[in-house]
Amino acid sequence: MAGPFQGIRVLDMSTVLMGPYASQMMADMGADVIKVEPPQGDVMRKVGPMRHENMGALFLHVNRGKRSIVLDLKNPSGLNVFRRMLAHADVLLYNLRPSAMKRLGLGYEAVAKINPRLIYLGTFGFGEGGRYAGRPAFDDLIQGAIGLPSLMHAAGTDVPRYVPSNIADRSVGLYAVAVLGAALYHREKTGCGQRIDVPMFETMINHLLGDHLAGQSFDPPLGPAGYPRLLASNRRPYRTRDGYVCAMIYNDQQWSRFLHAVHRPEMWGKDPRLANMDTRTQHAESLQIMLAEIFLERSTQDWLTLLEQSDIPCMPLHTIDTLLQDPHLADVGLFEWHEHPTEGRLRQIGVPTQWSGSQPEPGALAPRLGEHSRDILQELGYSAAEIEQLLGSGAAGAQASAHRAPGVS
Repeated sequence: MAGPFQGIRVLDMSTVLMGPYASQMMADMGADVIKVEPPQGDVMRKVGPMRHENMGALFLHVNRGKRSIVLDLKNPSGLNVFRRMLAHADVLLYNLRPSAMKRLGLGYEAVAKINPRLIYLGTFGFGEGGRYAGRPAFDDLIQGAIGLPSLMHAAGTDVPRYVPSNIADRSVGLYAVAVLGAALYHREKTGCGQRIDVPMFETMINHLLGDHLAGQSFDPPLGPAGYPRLLASNRRPYRTRDGYVCAMIYNDQQWSRFLHAVHRPEMWGKDPRLANMDTRTQHAESLQIMLAEIFLERSTQDWLTLLEQSDIPCMPLHTIDTLLQDPHLADVGLFEWHEHPTEGRLRQIGVPTQWSGSQPEPGALAPRLGEHSRDILQELGYSAAEIEQLLGSGAAGAQASAHRAPGVS
């Protein structure tokens, strides 16, 4: 089955994580994604353990299914190659600041003259209409700018802390894919491409304040900002007699079943703080303390059995190592092992969604730097002599012959 983006060509100028994560999802869904890299390559190639230079673990997990071409866009010949590529593309994805794109001669007005059907999508730090426009942005900066470490501190960390995940990069990358799908659908109806900006700061504020605007939603305010249940300092996995368990006793039906399962319908059932979902939310701190005490009475497995029998949502507390062994993930086949031509046997994270008619399938594993430069230049109509001239001048670059990983035949 062909993926839903079969026939769509994406030029991906983006580096690091947010843009590459978005374009990898496009590639999984069938798009032909051409990763346009500078001569030094995407900086993320250098991050994490690696068997060979420029093939770091994090890079491998956000760049599968793509083809890599090296172009020096500051070289007029390299820029001319890129302009020729634009004429045959459906999407241009970039994360340079818009001012830098204009300096390269790749601002939207210039690109639209080459290809008016192009979806020109930028993922960068801050919206162009505000005073922060043009500032550099990374995941940690955006987490701080939207107040996430402050919320972590309010919820009980000893000092403000970042979430230990590139949550801004990945959330905005997901949003960019949704926007691209909608923009391509709009083009199908109208025939017109367009420029779209997806700024990290504003997108993540949309993400965060949906939970925490609370009383500040109203004029005049009906109370402070902040969702009490999420900010309760004792909102954490419950410690059991021999470990931890994660449980969500949320709605009134679940609460009633829990009280009967732990034989406390009389004692806790009459507490006005626990009367309904709203009062329990407002007194989340006290509730979490009460629950923490009772969870110490049984073992983790006893709790999982009891909660499952009572139809109360629960899960074990995983580490990364135990997560890799989760039996459900084995059932659905989320993790797959593949042989990379140079990097050896690699664990890949599969597509998490299931489609009845156009199932996305991960493509080839992440490319070496400039692995496909010659092929792409040939597709663009360059002769063998012209290709060698581009490579020799440094306007384009191509990967040298591959060195196979140890033990890879």
